[in-house]
Amino acid sequence: QVQLVESGGGLVQAGGSLRLSCAASGTILRIHKLGWYRQAPGKQRELVASIESGGSTNYADSVKGRFTISRDSARKTYLQMNSLKPEDTAVYHCNADVSDTPWHRDTYWGQGTQVTVSS
Repeated sequence: QVQLVESGGGLVQAGGSLRLSCAASGTILRIHKLGWYRQAPGKQRELVASIESGGSTNYADSVKGRFTISRDSARKTYLQMNSLKPEDTAVYHCNADVSDTPWHRDTYWGQGTQVTVSS
């Protein structure tokens, strides 16, 4: 089993910054992709940013130029969020595409961390 634990959420004023962290643990052979999704009240969960094992990244148009995803180890990822806007308010979830054996690959989710941006 794989566990993802997020941290770093909180309340910040518009224009401020936050840094989210996500640590993966458990039986992990390889992490193919790590990502951050968010879900605001009454809205569907949406991709914010992702990073492949080779380092390539992908961002939602709404956060390009403001958010940066990174990895500093095989099992940890970060989301640096700058110039935050009230519309960035949501629960942010870490996501991992993981092989725990050579024959099994699955997607795992963290519990989420609340980010609230006040105007």
